Amino acid sequence: MSDDRETDTTSEGSYQLSRHKKSPSSLTNLSSSSGMTSLSSVSGSVMSVYSGDFGNLEVKGNIQFAIDYVDSLKELHVFVAQCKDLAAADIKKQRSDPYVKTYLLPDKGKMGKKKTLVVKKTLNPVYNEILRYKIDRQILKTQKLNLSVWHRDTFKRNSFLGEVELDLETWDWDNKQNKQLKWYPLRRKTAPVAFEAENRGEMKLALQYVPEPMPGKKLPTTGEVHIWVKECLDLPLLRGSHLNSFVKCTILPDTSRKSRQKTRAVGKTTNPVFNHTMVYDGFRPGDLTEACVELTVWDHYKLTNQFLGGLRIGFGTGKSYGTEVDWMDSTSEEVALWEKMVNSPNTWIEATLPLRMLLIAKISK
Repeated sequence: MSDDRETDTTSEGSYQLSRHKKSPSSLTNLSSSSGMTSLSSVSGSVMSVYSGDFGNLEVKGNIQFAIDYVDSLKELHVFVAQCKDLAAADIKKQRSDPYVKTYLLPDKGKMGKKKTLVVKKTLNPVYNEILRYKIDRQILKTQKLNLSVWHRDTFKRNSFLGEVELDLETWDWDNKQNKQLKWYPLRRKTAPVAFEAENRGEMKLALQYVPEPMPGKKLPTTGEVHIWVKECLDLPLLRGSHLNSFVKCTILPDTSRKSRQKTRAVGKTTNPVFNHTMVYDGFRPGDLTEACVELTVWDHYKLTNQFLGGLRIGFGTGKSYGTEVDWMDSTSEEVALWEKMVNSPNTWIEATLPLRMLLIAKISK
């Protein structure tokens, strides 16, 4: 998923997560200093930034393929033969336009993706294509082969139809049976687990909660959350040696543009230093248990931005203001940072956290 870029800003966002009567269609109302903004709820539907839409179509059917290692060429050959009984992306006409994509994990960026041609208007596509990877046999033992089947529509959007994963560590390359074509049932994506082991780098950051930034007022005021993005380390290279990264911040459940702040882009390094502080006000103590800081790292290239990895820092309860949400999914390390921040007001709490795959929440229409 590419992400649209707005003009860079270092100004603070002024938001009050006000608890009006909650209905599923209006989860939060956020007032900004420039007036009221009423938001629709963060939808339960999620879109993966990994590639295309997950979960829209049922997963069914099988794929037939074989793998072989050719010592003389030092190549892994994946012979993709055919699929049968795939799910229909076009329900009315009962057909899809499927193709097969392969990755070697955990470092999918290094070896790159290989894919077959798209076969149109069928649930039983025949490919008979060989996808080749130049790789040393010893390194192959540390890899997993991921084959996924996708429907590509006329707008070049992808819908996930199923996948198979083979652990090559235990694969017997000398067994002739293993070189024969075999049928494998397609499975649902285990995302983000299937790609969790993949190294997406780390972010060094610090958070601070300032409960009452305006002393002397008789009325209790709301607090501020300060987010200091220091640097990222070992970011993955998705397009050769080029990288032009920036960090975007959103305070969920608010996904409006007013909630978004971001750093400048830093080019030509996998270890960019940002030293950028973002301030969000309007936090009452109760809001700290309901909100989540989403930090995402993007590679800006021409007119598109490609997702590199992210963090979700909150209590990870799976709920926000009484509604179950997908994005309240903080890891134990992310929860630990948020807890320390909440329990130690007016103090910078620093951490270096591993960036991970995120399923980005969409706003419902």
